[in-house]
Amino acid sequence: MAVQNIRLFGDPVLRTPAAEVTTFDRELRKLVKNLTDTMMDAPGAGLAAPQIGVSLRVFTYWVDDELGHLINPNLDLSDELQDGDEGCLSLPGLAYETKRSMRVVAKGFNMYGEPVVIEGSDYKARAVQHETDHLDGILFIDRLDEATRKAAMKEIRESEWFGAAPGLRVSPHPINSKWL
Repeated sequence: MAVQNIRLFGDPVLRTPAAEVTTFDRELRKLVKNLTDTMMDAPGAGLAAPQIGVSLRVFTYWVDDELGHLINPNLDLSDELQDGDEGCLSLPGLAYETKRSMRVVAKGFNMYGEPVVIEGSDYKARAVQHETDHLDGILFIDRLDEATRKAAMKEIRESEWFGAAPGLRVSPHPINSKWL
């Protein structure tokens, strides 16, 4: 198992848009395995590469017993919206009602560079949108209304983990330094 440290709120990698994947090689497959192992160990419904310190457009998900991953996602979202509790492994212990699209069609690639389409609604749509947000440097608390976001920030500041030095492990995955 290749479980990695999960970066917490405050780590700049979580606010940095991730780079497109251009090379589908053994290192990318290793990244997908590390993401999957870390997500399952946490456990979580999804995990994006920036959450383990790798600024590449890759995420894994585990929803309704479906395990998968997507690289360089492009989303088509429904106009119909849903509200639901949402949390994040990078914001441990927090959960807030967050508005998302009810359905999603996500197009991208698998770890071998083959085209993939993921379709989902409800919780799966929420997970895909949440993880894609991570790839754009967006956290779910950014989607909260002003009063709720203020309450979330208060809860973050009062948490035991806030301000802790992030686990700075060097990633074995080559990335262009201009994205860090």
